Amino acid sequence: MKGYRIMFFTQEGRKVHGRSIAEWILEKAREVGAAGGTMMAGGEGFGHQGTFHSAGFLEMTDRPVTLSVVTDEASCQALMAAVNEAAIDVFYCRHEVEFGRLGR
Repeated sequence: MKGYRIMFFTQEGRKVHGRSIAEWILEKAREVGAAGGTMMAGGEGFGHQGTFHSAGFLEMTDRPVTLSVVTDEASCQALMAAVNEAAIDVFYCRHEVEFGRLGR
């Protein structure tokens, strides 16, 4: 199947509607019918302003988080529209991919 892999980059402590941005986007991806999604926490990274983000010894709110979501065209459009409508300021990249299942 042809579709998209969308990667969203944020930090663990960023919130929207009382939830972490990462959790909100992952749940919305499921709701719009994405084929799958994974949230990964990173050790360190930097953003568009060049500021480094990392998990501190006692503080995890600045830890970088990446979401990887695989979608078809329709769910991709629905997810991007939902994120935009919720006015979530988040960096993303989107790539065309082929996806499916093997070994069933």
